[in-house]
Amino acid sequence: MTSTLNHRDTVSRGRVFDVVRDHITLQNGEHTTMEVIRHPGAAAIVAFPRPGRLLLVHQYRYPLDATIWEIPAGTLNRDEAPLACARRELEEEAGLTAGTWHALGSITPVPGYSDERIHLFLATGLTTARQRLDPDEILSVHTVAWEEALGMIHTGRIQDAKTIAALYLATNWMRENKV
Repeated sequence: MTSTLNHRDTVSRGRVFDVVRDHITLQNGEHTTMEVIRHPGAAAIVAFPRPGRLLLVHQYRYPLDATIWEIPAGTLNRDEAPLACARRELEEEAGLTAGTWHALGSITPVPGYSDERIHLFLATGLTTARQRLDPDEILSVHTVAWEEALGMIHTGRIQDAKTIAALYLATNWMRENKV
């Protein structure tokens, strides 16, 4: 199933994403207008500094005007592969590199109005590198017990959708791989 794009208007061009207004014909013949956020995608990392311990960042997010718990993550640069982005973001945000990487899958966080895909990875064999935060990143890095992190989801302390999805996918990966 697919729709036909008849015309596109760019509403806004941003530093990270664009907002467009697409005039489309749906599969059922109906004509409609959709406003869509065109996003380059992102990568997010479930990083284990040692067995049973997970890396979380406590990061200020302006749209929420709050500091929230998340896994390290960031936006793909133009023509950047998801794993390359994950490697870069782990080093920039947490000051770490990983010796072993496993793809957990990808998610579409808000498919009703955005084409963003977030590629999720599990990283182990961490070594210290130089942290290089972007000027607009205000965060602190924490190591948390795995069970505590899962409990933070159930108590509402972790509300970030990519983090919740990634932790559950990592749980499944670890079960399947007997880790």
